[in-house]
Amino acid sequence: MSRTVLAIDIGSTKICAIIAEIGSDKSISITGAGVCKAQGLKRGSITNIELASKSIRTALNDAKRVSGTEVKNAIVSISGAYTKSLNSSGIVNIQNKEVSFKEIERVMQASLYNANIPNEYEVLHALPYNFKVDDQDYIEDPLGMNASRLEVDTHIVTTQKSNLNNLRKAVRGAGVEVDNIVLAGYASSIATLNSDEKELGVALIDMGGNTSNIVIHSGNSIRYNDFLGVGSSHVTSDLSMALHTPLNVAESVKLTYGSLLAPSNDLIELPIIGNESATHEVSLEVVHNVIYARVEETLMILAQFIENSGLKDKMGAGVVLTGGFSQMEGIRELAIATFGSVPVRLAKPKEMHGLFDNLRSPEYSSAIGLVIYAASAYTLYEIDVNRRVRHSNEVFEEQQPSINLREDTQIPTPPFEQDKQAPMMINIGLKKEKKKDEAGAFSKFWNWATQLF
Repeated sequence: MSRTVLAIDIGSTKICAIIAEIGSDKSISITGAGVCKAQGLKRGSITNIELASKSIRTALNDAKRVSGTEVKNAIVSISGAYTKSLNSSGIVNIQNKEVSFKEIERVMQASLYNANIPNEYEVLHALPYNFKVDDQDYIEDPLGMNASRLEVDTHIVTTQKSNLNNLRKAVRGAGVEVDNIVLAGYASSIATLNSDEKELGVALIDMGGNTSNIVIHSGNSIRYNDFLGVGSSHVTSDLSMALHTPLNVAESVKLTYGSLLAPSNDLIELPIIGNESATHEVSLEVVHNVIYARVEETLMILAQFIENSGLKDKMGAGVVLTGGFSQMEGIRELAIATFGSVPVRLAKPKEMHGLFDNLRSPEYSSAIGLVIYAASAYTLYEIDVNRRVRHSNEVFEEQQPSINLREDTQIPTPPFEQDKQAPMMINIGLKKEKKKDEAGAFSKFWNWATQLF
């Protein structure tokens, strides 16, 4: 049975809403899309909930009008701004000597338990990147293996709780509830990277209007993510100041003459800021120098992020650039020189049935990635923002109620929070019996200890 999903990419300069039909075989068919200029956002974060809701509602109504479908729940992207990441590990004993999904779930929860996450932060993704069965390392999928002990290394992405709540309020103000929230860089990687690149190791950089998000894949899972509050709009601002011309004119100059290749000596006539009735001549060489300086600085900072990750030696596939900023002429050549002669590829979203022509642009990679993520879990196993353990072969049932998180909803407290409860087992649709909670702090401690030792 097919189901309808709504994906809303909340970018720094635009809002994109996509409605798609997901078949029982996980096939995707896009039925509607809407795009609106973003308001109430700055550097990837919501600064005005009312204006942000208005922008989301406009994009959503356009998508509904094209699709002819009414959707009340959405999967939404969130910028890497104000996120923090850390790595953690967990270990459990296997009593029946065979690894079932229950043991995988337990060991992933154990890695969350061991993570030192501040109280004001909420888990966005918990992505396992290395399973270890007994003494055998780098197991791709431990399910069904014979073992007495299971270990996991997990990359955990967190963000401020206030950031999540503001995002949910803005989307709810547009008339839909949030089912799931996905890191924008993670979504972009889903839409652009192929299996070979993920296996070899690759850095994906989504260069947008006001922000640049970077994620590094190694071993088919995210190992590092970071955020830079610089995008193509900063080039526009630089041009406006350097050429003494209004912002809208500077944007037009960037789109028309913006290039990182050899400059021209031609002259163009531009209005003067503050006195637009007067004009002055500007050399295209000046335009080139201003753009080149800003883009080079941005790429150098991103190159430093890669150095700081400690994963540069594991990036066999090099760097993949996507996002609207990546369309600037000559950026690939400059990136190759900046990143130390590693392979650099410019990426567009993957093709799918019903994909509109305008959605094939790199600036829609994150939006398309959300749709693919909604079709099935992207990694083999993952804990999402709802504390739900997802796996690649999970079955979505139409009758299952959506998870609607409101401000007054008590989000399940993870084991690493203040009360240090025993790891919570979350039902993902598989048939499993729930054990009764054992009373007493000593019993909880003893149960936890026996699982570890």
